[in-house]
Amino acid sequence: MRRKILIPVLLLFFTNLTYSQTAKYSNEFLSIGVGARALGMSNATVANVNDVTSGYWNPAGLTMLQNDFDAGLMHTEYFAGIAKYDYLAGAMALDTNSYLGVTVIRFGVDDIPNTTDLIDGDGNIDYDRISRFSAADYALLLSYARKTKIPDLSYGANVKIIYRSIGKFAHSWGFGLDLGLQYKLNDWRFGAMARDITSTFNAWSFNEDELIIEVQDSVFNFAPDNSLEITLPRLLLGVSREFPIYNKFKGLVEMDLDFTFDGQRHVLIEGDPISIDPCLGIEINYNQLAFIRFGVGNFQRIEEFENKESMTFQPNFGIGIQFKGVSIDYALTDIGDQSLALYSNVFTLRYSFDRKSD
Repeated sequence: MRRKILIPVLLLFFTNLTYSQTAKYSNEFLSIGVGARALGMSNATVANVNDVTSGYWNPAGLTMLQNDFDAGLMHTEYFAGIAKYDYLAGAMALDTNSYLGVTVIRFGVDDIPNTTDLIDGDGNIDYDRISRFSAADYALLLSYARKTKIPDLSYGANVKIIYRSIGKFAHSWGFGLDLGLQYKLNDWRFGAMARDITSTFNAWSFNEDELIIEVQDSVFNFAPDNSLEITLPRLLLGVSREFPIYNKFKGLVEMDLDFTFDGQRHVLIEGDPISIDPCLGIEINYNQLAFIRFGVGNFQRIEEFENKESMTFQPNFGIGIQFKGVSIDYALTDIGDQSLALYSNVFTLRYSFDRKSD
């Protein structure tokens, strides 16, 4: 009799989908962040972002592009290289008032051993029957931004298409919508980003043939019914200010607040259903050629023994250079759990250029 061994991790994943239709951390790969500049500033960039990464952070920032075309890419690895995160984006000016952007993101774990066919029909273990698969999340963001008739006020929107797969065991499609605003007042900038404003829905489908265990005369089917996973809205508000330091040195500081509406989280301001997670970023530049960045965020309340609480936070650091349209940025950052000390080196390459004049 043919036997199959089901991977325990998959069982846990499917069980979570079946019983948690409104998961608090759904599509969290879209909360990691893109661009070493933003990551070095602890993601405090909603108000001041003005390059191709605006398609992710705040599409309204596309109206602040310094050139007609802007392109960027990033590759980084988390959890000691187990998970890989890739980002590729492009943006362009359609005319003097409207802008377009395209962003592609992949976050995945590859080469996962599949042992469902480890035992052959005669009950023998055959390691040659082990195959490998990937568990990966993909997102495509189509961005549009436009300047308004009000001076220095712009808006933007994202249409998100999400595809998530776990080998040949399960996959899902999701769709969502983001809206963003930016306003400049002298040296001050204000930004707002409403993510998943209509809620983002991921419809999961499961392959029953791959999720069946046959043991002796019994058959166990661990495939749940098709499931709908919902990502609730969140709101990011930011304010930043530029200031002179000395001679050609200038600085920028931004404070952001991340509002979530899916129940209490272990952040600086806990609430049910609203929690608020702040972050602070600082950037110092010399003549817009060389940059150094610092940030602090991911504040968490940790419950210790005897019902005592402590506060932790995550510091970040980054540097960058920019010359003749080429920007190279670096950040030393963590994916989110500073207690593991798994900091990653993040590099971003960006290239900006103008249309050729006739």
